[in-house]
Amino acid sequence: MKLILKEDIQNLGYKDDIVAVKDGYGRNFLIPQKKAILATLSAKKMLAEDLKQRAHKIAKIKADAEELAAKVNGLALTIGTKASSNGKIFGSVTNIQVAEALEKAGFTVDRRVIFIKDAIKEVGSYKAQLKLHKEVSAEVTLEIVAE
Repeated sequence: MKLILKEDIQNLGYKDDIVAVKDGYGRNFLIPQKKAILATLSAKKMLAEDLKQRAHKIAKIKADAEELAAKVNGLALTIGTKASSNGKIFGSVTNIQVAEALEKAGFTVDRRVIFIKDAIKEVGSYKAQLKLHKEVSAEVTLEIVAE
């Protein structure tokens, strides 16, 4: 089943992408939740017209994302957290704390675009990826220290 996505869906695609999914996933989840519509001929024509009209806005959004990625890429952030004497963190460091640290550094980044590969449960150095646009991403180094 071919669908046109109406919003970004992790591990599937981005808004306005045409994707092929299994029939049950499309019929029972994506379409009823208004996350996608059927990719009929008329829907594809409307999508092409919308993309043509929004091409300038999309180019500006991508340029802004590239500019932010150039500034943020390779940035080293220090995040203080409560930890035991042997370096274990009480809880874990999440993308919310990373977003707050980026905001303190002067960069406004939505927490939903920050991806940490493994759970941060110990003091040390880690990497976080920022997917700012479907074609633009940046990497930030996180230094986790005990308070």
